[in-house]
Amino acid sequence: MNYSTIKKTAVAASLVAALGYADVAQAQTPTVFGGRSQYRTWSIGLQGGITTPNVLVGGTNNFGQKVGYFQNKVGEYYGLTVRKQFSHLFGLELEGNRGSIKTYNHELATPRAETANGAIAAKTDVNWAASLNGVFQLGTIDFLRRENAVNFYAKVGLGVLANNPVQYNNEDFNGTPVYNNEGKWGSEVFGDREPTGDRDNKLAAYVPVGVGVKFKLSEVVALNLGYTMNFTDDNLLYGPGRSDVKGKFSNVYGGLEFTLGSRDKENLTFANPVATLYDELKDPSLRNEVEALKQRVSSLEGTVDQLGKDSDGDGVSDKFDKCPNTPAGTVVDGSGCPIKFPEAPKQQATTGAYFAPIAFEFDSSVLKTESYSTLDKLAKELRDSNGSVTLDGYASAEGTEEYNNNLSKDRANAVKQYLVNAGVAASSINANGYGEANPIASNATEEGRVQNRRVEIKK
Repeated sequence: MNYSTIKKTAVAASLVAALGYADVAQAQTPTVFGGRSQYRTWSIGLQGGITTPNVLVGGTNNFGQKVGYFQNKVGEYYGLTVRKQFSHLFGLELEGNRGSIKTYNHELATPRAETANGAIAAKTDVNWAASLNGVFQLGTIDFLRRENAVNFYAKVGLGVLANNPVQYNNEDFNGTPVYNNEGKWGSEVFGDREPTGDRDNKLAAYVPVGVGVKFKLSEVVALNLGYTMNFTDDNLLYGPGRSDVKGKFSNVYGGLEFTLGSRDKENLTFANPVATLYDELKDPSLRNEVEALKQRVSSLEGTVDQLGKDSDGDGVSDKFDKCPNTPAGTVVDGSGCPIKFPEAPKQQATTGAYFAPIAFEFDSSVLKTESYSTLDKLAKELRDSNGSVTLDGYASAEGTEEYNNNLSKDRANAVKQYLVNAGVAASSINANGYGEANPIASNATEEGRVQNRRVEIKK
């Protein structure tokens, strides 16, 4: 093969790779419901048919100036295929064939037209032809049973053709050939010069482009009918002629394709995701399963609603609330019961209103929203009287003493900052932290520890 052959081979290879890569890459993840593992993806095929020295798209061959001069002599062509289906849209196929291509040019048979050899007919023996094809599924058809039974496809590939053209001076392809270089191929041929090699066949690159249709005969066997145009990079496909164009031919074939693998799995070639989804949605058993699932979800939602219901709004759901109907705004513990705070010292009764301690969550110095109303009242009183206040912060007994001292100081400062933001002068507020000191309840129980996490307000 010359430089032109190499260049065209590279272009064709790039085309096949570009078309195939997108589908193969997409098929790395499941593309059809459960993925390729639920399908049969390998198949082998046997095929046979005929060849003609022209193609549907027209054009010329070198053995004559116009396609119309060719008599469509029929040659035999047969072979096999091995295919891997990557998705319901794309597969890769290795195809091998052999046979012959025949042509007769009636213009050359007249006294007005001659060739150097006096040849009027040519028979090209294809010793073997091998190609790698990308196969694109164009669509499937189903019938009354909604079973995909007909599949349309197109293919394009790149291959190598080993052939030997033989020319005759009669249209019956018999007698002594006027041109036959069998056993001489292997070197470049220019014009009418004969090759000087020792091979029986010359090699040429070719690009097969075709369409076809498959009929599903059973879960294993399909009837395969198709038409392929083969474009070669060989201007001696039919031997020397009156023009220097690349040879081409077509073949029509029929054959059987056998899908490999377990019959329990569907053939991916005939898979149609849309039809499968439609069938599944019409399946009564599937609808029953969907309805049952809806009921289970509805029941689960009802259970969640019951678990989250909080009738008295104290932040504890009814299922775990041991003290239902707690008045709004009451500070409660984890079981929904009010927290009992110690009564105010009598000496404070003459200095103004008593303010309950400000409670905090475990290991937190963030004010609870329920404390805002108490602090707003305190801030108003301090603004009106220009009075002062002492804030004593405390912690429960969890953690180290040093940590709890800092935590209690942070709690007192959190209350101070709220009062300052409410318009109270910072100089009139004294914030202290005493850690675990002066507990008002036992630190041996959670209920007691809740009461000890506090800031006391002293005026």
